[in-house]
Amino acid sequence: MTDNKVSLPAKLINGGVAGLVGVTCVFPIDLAKTRLQNQQGPRVYSGLLDCLVKTVRTEGYFGMYRGAAVNLTLVTPEKAIKLAANDIFRQKLSKDGKLPLWGEILAGCGAGTCQVVVTTPMEMLKIQLQDAGRLVAQKSTTTPTATPQPAPSLVAPKASHNTPRARPSATSITMELVRTRGFAGLYRGAGATLLRDIPFSMIYFPLFANLNTLGQTDPGCHGDKLKRAPFLHSFMAGCVAGSVAAVAVTPLDVIKTRLQTLQKGEGEDSYRGIADCIRRVLTREGPTAFLKGATCRALVIAPLFGIAQGVYFLGVGEQVIGLMG
Repeated sequence: MTDNKVSLPAKLINGGVAGLVGVTCVFPIDLAKTRLQNQQGPRVYSGLLDCLVKTVRTEGYFGMYRGAAVNLTLVTPEKAIKLAANDIFRQKLSKDGKLPLWGEILAGCGAGTCQVVVTTPMEMLKIQLQDAGRLVAQKSTTTPTATPQPAPSLVAPKASHNTPRARPSATSITMELVRTRGFAGLYRGAGATLLRDIPFSMIYFPLFANLNTLGQTDPGCHGDKLKRAPFLHSFMAGCVAGSVAAVAVTPLDVIKTRLQTLQKGEGEDSYRGIADCIRRVLTREGPTAFLKGATCRALVIAPLFGIAQGVYFLGVGEQVIGLMG
């Protein structure tokens, strides 16, 4: 079998284009996922649709895209690193064009580890911007006598009850984190991010590869490679693999979201680490709390990775480089 070499610039372009298109399509659902996962006490939102309706009503249509600028800026390197790293690891671990299951899992593990360099700061900033509207909505629906004092922010100054809190921006959050905690502040929750992204990639990439192979056809005795799967098949394989992996690691995503949320609402817990987060969530909310946002995650990840793999297998990057060359 002919060895199919990776064109790294093409793979980076493919990952970037796929990330931009995917995030634009599913970002409102991702915002709802973050807000639902962060609810600890009084329920501001009863579900996905209720969250989106209330967000549009109180913050306008573009309120559903709070934090999207951060995601759109950093999703290109994130997705590019993830997809390209997996492709490279798969080639390095292949022998005679064949890759065993353990090699597929190991390649996914390597891809998940590499992407954390970009994913952690991106998620840190995105979560603060996404959750700001929930905190405002929660404050307007709670009565002063019925709730305990809010947990203190880990980075933000204490706001006066008579002064409306200004909307945070990615720049202000970044500057405050760097000023108070140094550059490492942007990597708060990196351990939890690794715990989520490595298992996700270990599930997603092998599952996608095997599903995608089902759509490849044998060109005949004169060919030495299987034909590439059709676009629709690659898209559906990405959707199925993405939704399975997303739901499987939802408990880890809840832990990561809680740890990375800096500004807490009325009576909500702050956490000292992963173990403390698990213990407090189990004690106060029960095991079902670890599945908060599972439906949203499946609805976000399925089309996101379906689009990503579709663009990746269409070879958009190769075509762009061909035009430039």
